[in-house]
Amino acid sequence: MKNHDQLDGIEDFKAHHHPHLIAQRLDDGPDSVYVRDFIYGAVDGAITTFAIVAGVAGAGLSSSVIIILGFANLLADGFSMAVSNYLGTRAENQHRIKIRNREIEEIKRFPEGEVEEIRQIYARKGFEGSVLEDAVDVITSDEKTWVDTMVQEEFGLSLQSHDPFRAGLATFVAFCLVGFIPLTTYVANWVSPGLIDYAFGLSAGLTVIAFFIVGAMKGRFVDQGWLVSGLETVAIGGIAAGMAFGVGLLLKGLVA
Repeated sequence: MKNHDQLDGIEDFKAHHHPHLIAQRLDDGPDSVYVRDFIYGAVDGAITTFAIVAGVAGAGLSSSVIIILGFANLLADGFSMAVSNYLGTRAENQHRIKIRNREIEEIKRFPEGEVEEIRQIYARKGFEGSVLEDAVDVITSDEKTWVDTMVQEEFGLSLQSHDPFRAGLATFVAFCLVGFIPLTTYVANWVSPGLIDYAFGLSAGLTVIAFFIVGAMKGRFVDQGWLVSGLETVAIGGIAAGMAFGVGLLLKGLVA
């Protein structure tokens, strides 16, 4: 017998798939999701900033050097990542527009060939006979539906455009916010000298927590176990920090 939680889950699925809710979702279209951009910036911000902290600490340099290099990384690398994400998202949108325009032109110049493409696409999905021909007739009777189908099925592109500015901004904000965490203990000691005795150790602990939280967020977004995703991000960040600390130790003699 199904337990109470299973029954509640089934009812939730039924409610979610009510005809008017389905129609509303299809009319609204998919939302632009900027969680990926935020997580991308957050993970890289924490890793690169703590790598600087670890490298400088390994080399035995002063806290002021950590603060200077850390903030330089937050602004310069964060801006670089944001611009790269902006340009990449913009290029993806432009590519989609180019493909759409090309398909519109091909439909005008050689509609028979484009109809055959639709026919073969749906034949590969298992359509055949009169059902296949009916599907082809319906799709090719409306130019927008025709072009949308070609963009999705032939080129594997999403129909949804994303705002390049918002994508870049999400990356930059996440990079600066999470990337600042490894620097907090050193900034605190700069504002109030001697406030924290073990700045590097506390910085490492806070960064591990940040890694785990960001990883857990990523896990929720991609439907992966939050614990596994969090530990995975901690492991990746730890490897990067360990490499930076090791390089700092090896090169310590150069700055002694």
